[in-house]
Amino acid sequence: MNKRAFAKRTGYLSCLLAASIPLNAHAGAELSAGVWWVYQYVTDSDFTGASSAFDEDLDNTTGGNFADPALILYADDDGSHGPWRFSAEGRLGTGGFTDTSNNNSGDTFTMHKAWIGYEFDDDTLLTVGKSQVPFGWKTVNFWPGEGVLGGYGDQMDVGFKLSSSLNAFNYDVAYYHQDDWGETSTDTVDDNGHWGSATTYRKIKTGVINGDWNFMEGHTVGASYQKGRLQDLTAAVAKARDDEGDHQSVNLHYTFNMNDFTARYQFIDAERDFGGMDAFLLGGTAPADEEVKTQVHMAQLIYNQNRWSYYLDAGVASTDTRGNDADDVEFYAPGVSYKYGPGWLYLEYLWSDGDVDRNGDIYEADFRAVYASFDFYF
Repeated sequence: MNKRAFAKRTGYLSCLLAASIPLNAHAGAELSAGVWWVYQYVTDSDFTGASSAFDEDLDNTTGGNFADPALILYADDDGSHGPWRFSAEGRLGTGGFTDTSNNNSGDTFTMHKAWIGYEFDDDTLLTVGKSQVPFGWKTVNFWPGEGVLGGYGDQMDVGFKLSSSLNAFNYDVAYYHQDDWGETSTDTVDDNGHWGSATTYRKIKTGVINGDWNFMEGHTVGASYQKGRLQDLTAAVAKARDDEGDHQSVNLHYTFNMNDFTARYQFIDAERDFGGMDAFLLGGTAPADEEVKTQVHMAQLIYNQNRWSYYLDAGVASTDTRGNDADDVEFYAPGVSYKYGPGWLYLEYLWSDGDVDRNGDIYEADFRAVYASFDFYF
């Protein structure tokens, strides 16, 4: 596997796409940066009044708003350290997709990733730090969000990951000690709001295995599995925060790629068992039942034409949780992007009739919005 393939699999392809600026001739590092923001117009929202960011009446009056700017800083090795590798991405601003109430910084600054790696050979890399969890695939762009992936899309957790390949087979074996830095943070940035909170519970001690087989040209099938613990954070005394809960999920995925066309599908079966987390279950944010069970079907279509890209993310999620009577929820996010030179322009529409909550279960809520996002890398 070449270094560019490693870059894509370990979650720092976006850094390579940005214009790299050598720190100096001897530092062995490359620095780059970018900015982004979004124009959003909410046309229909069951969240009206709960948050001005999702208030359709407000947007009907103001005509929408430009929101959520961010400065993004990237650092990557330049290959001059022998087998040693590193990659980091820091975000500053409300557009960094971090939750100040549940992150490690307590502010709008967050480390989306930060890892050090050792390359045993051209095909095998071991990373330590915060990196992409190898679990299926994520949505095209993060402004319309994860759709119904609900915390199983852009997972960035802290731990160890071994990535390698053998002929047409790529695989990952990983252990993630926690989903962010610190004792209570549940902030994995782009998949916020689906793994508890700093005052309820968080994901810890998670093992992950992933395999992808390119069985013929343009066709790849794969499977991912993760299993770990859930730590109760409701206790005021840190040493009383037990990890009696557990979670597990399986992902089956397929990708077809031919010339400028890509099609993907994935199925996720997820379970969270909060049994034994008595303090959390007695709180006001507990799920309908101590065992939460959900299934997700996701599909993605992408067509690239010169500087243009046309795409569609769509999915449906259902619940098998006792006591949750929500119907299946759906989401669609068609969009188009244009690479104008140093960055991309995106125009997207989000349609959904439900979402996934902090306990991993679904709920019904209509939401429609238009997004026009802008980024520039330098």
